[in-house]
Amino acid sequence: MLSRSSETLQFFRAWLSEPLRVAAVTPSGRALAALIVSEVSADTGPILELGPGTGVFTRALLARGIAEENLALIEFGAKFAAKLHADFPRAKTLCMDAARLRDVELFDHTPAGAVISGLPLLSMAPRTVYSILEGAFTHLRANGAFYQFTYGPRCPVSRPLLDRLGLKATYLGGTFANVPPAAVYRIQHRKALRVRDATANRS
Repeated sequence: MLSRSSETLQFFRAWLSEPLRVAAVTPSGRALAALIVSEVSADTGPILELGPGTGVFTRALLARGIAEENLALIEFGAKFAAKLHADFPRAKTLCMDAARLRDVELFDHTPAGAVISGLPLLSMAPRTVYSILEGAFTHLRANGAFYQFTYGPRCPVSRPLLDRLGLKATYLGGTFANVPPAAVYRIQHRKALRVRDATANRS
């Protein structure tokens, strides 16, 4: 397991080599990790993580009771992917572009309950973001949620793109304890949200 200083150095080197693919110059902090996984538990089922990097969110998922074998880690960086495979050998680690998610089988045809994304969507072309979201939601069950963090002032997925995919983004919370400060959004199908709201009104 990497020390925090070694982890930060590895992340910074990755950012220097590919600044558009690595979300920040340092790994996400514990406060952000706790926030982005706050709605998942062992009952959520399989979880897909996009852009795990050094595994900060991965460890937070394990702390929430998610079984390691119920994790699929999608990482583009070969060095990050190799370290993730070594640190989390029972998880399914794939070194690949998250925009190609539609092409892979992850959990033996079992839909995931959530997607945790550490991808820098703000630095990506709209077409790429569309492919990532479309692919991710093909692996999610009907009421599953896609959790995305951002350093920006609003959801990193544009309203036109959300509308095109039939999705709605909900602000989950923010943290100033992270460097830089960050916010988390929950993205779901609008139909799933309407069903959930109707169920809540009957109870």
